[in-house]
Amino acid sequence: MVLLILGLGCWVAVGALQAKSNLEQARGSAQEAKDSLLAADTKAAAASARDATDSAQAARDATHSLAWNIVAAVPWLGSPFKTGQQITDVVSGLATNVLQPAADVGVTISPDRLYKDGRVDVDLLRSQEAQLSTLAEKATRLNAEAGAIQDPHYLSTIGDARTQLQGQIADLTSILENTALAARLVPPMMGADGPRTYFMGFQTNAEARGTGGLLGGFGVLRFDNGKPTVDTLGSNIDLADALAPIDLGLEYDQQYGFANPFTDFRNSNMSPHFPYAAQIWRTMWEQQTGTKVDGVIAIDPVALSYLLGAVGPITMPDGEVVSKDNVVELTESTAYKRFPTDQLARKQYLQGIANAVVNKITGQVKSPRQLLDALGKSVSERRIAVWSSVPEEQRLLETTALSHSIPDDDAPYAAVVFNNLGGNKLDYYLKSQIEYAADDCKGDTRASTVTVKLTNEVPSEPLPDYVAGDAGLSPDVPIEVPKGTNIISVRLFATKGANLSAAILNGQRVPAIVSTERGHPVFEVQVIIPPGQTGDISYQLSEPTAAGAPRVPVQPLVEPTNPRVSVPECSHN
Repeated sequence: MVLLILGLGCWVAVGALQAKSNLEQARGSAQEAKDSLLAADTKAAAASARDATDSAQAARDATHSLAWNIVAAVPWLGSPFKTGQQITDVVSGLATNVLQPAADVGVTISPDRLYKDGRVDVDLLRSQEAQLSTLAEKATRLNAEAGAIQDPHYLSTIGDARTQLQGQIADLTSILENTALAARLVPPMMGADGPRTYFMGFQTNAEARGTGGLLGGFGVLRFDNGKPTVDTLGSNIDLADALAPIDLGLEYDQQYGFANPFTDFRNSNMSPHFPYAAQIWRTMWEQQTGTKVDGVIAIDPVALSYLLGAVGPITMPDGEVVSKDNVVELTESTAYKRFPTDQLARKQYLQGIANAVVNKITGQVKSPRQLLDALGKSVSERRIAVWSSVPEEQRLLETTALSHSIPDDDAPYAAVVFNNLGGNKLDYYLKSQIEYAADDCKGDTRASTVTVKLTNEVPSEPLPDYVAGDAGLSPDVPIEVPKGTNIISVRLFATKGANLSAAILNGQRVPAIVSTERGHPVFEVQVIIPPGQTGDISYQLSEPTAAGAPRVPVQPLVEPTNPRVSVPECSHN
């Protein structure tokens, strides 16, 4: 009996070493396959997927031997062995049923095949939609299986392997779901079923607005069977008399009505909910021109810099070179210094840059892969937003990062939104830090705090009044501030059901303007920050202990903000 037990133990030990080695190789190859797919290196992705399959099958064989099955059946003591079996089952399914087929699809829809001669092959992308949807469904099932892998109790190494696998599959599932969604959305939105037309707004985030920045210019983007063209590029003065006779509800009117968003394009996008701004811009364009568009796209100069990094610099008629390194400074700082009082000349200059950049992007592209990477980076930083007038498409868009919509669920939420109240361009020099922290998941509510630190880094050199003045202040506001002072509305869009305990500005308790938008409480504090100084705002809250991962969407300003989030994820309401 002793010899039998020792033999069984040795058998299991050898199997454990084999399983550990093969499992590590499988996980590493799976990660390499995913990275290669994202990098559009389909040959490497296919090779890594094959390696992952072989290693995963070897690991599964090692953990399903007779000896391992016997030990895994022992209550409590066999728990980590049962967990090991579940891990290798999931990894084997991932490699065989997801990674290998995904690599095959990746070869079919590689960027070089999808985008050629200035046209997206929408038919090719559509042809892979069913396969991509099937892969996403399989990945979703495996993700659920990974989430259900039992706790190994006393072996931390098995527990670590479980955690790593769960994270890896969750990431891959998200990628496949988004790719399948793109295969469903992109063809019709790019004119596979007939021409599409979009109002494309260029946002100047040197003057902050809820969706990013002031609407500084626009163009009309057309797609016909995947072929993009741009025309009717204009400056915002072309919308100076435009109206948008639409109804966005009483809550919207109560919060933004004072700024006349339906009659003044400058305040048309104060809400961070992009579908609101999109509907206003679309209606203004229709009222102004008599033509309807099928959707609205927003983009900012930082996104343009990423795109120029992919397609190369442009040379203006006067010989000035506009590149990824200077386009942001040129459009959001230099232009105002170059044309301090001649607004028409400045707008024509900016319009010329926008026209040249867009023509470059929509023309022949040497590296579709680099362009795709630049678009991905812009989307990840929320610098591109999209709205469709087709209800089904818009519902799908609102499941993606492109929609910039305020979510309609109860999960923890903290969106800090800035709106420039001074009517200047000082937000080019604004630096922000954001932190969202909350207590543990005990009880029905928990205390939370959202902290915002804003620093005015305007240079000491003289700046035009248009940049550093306060022309946007109402004459009824009896304050005088030094030139170069930031005057900012700071709104916190909080978790549904949250209550404000206190708003603290620079150590002093201050009143907050309380409103509601799309079911979320909104707390607004208005802040004055002289040159070189900092404003510290702390929102102290009591919010529901809601299930779900915390979300802190970041407003796309000139400088990216990486919020710190210390909010335990709760599994119950």
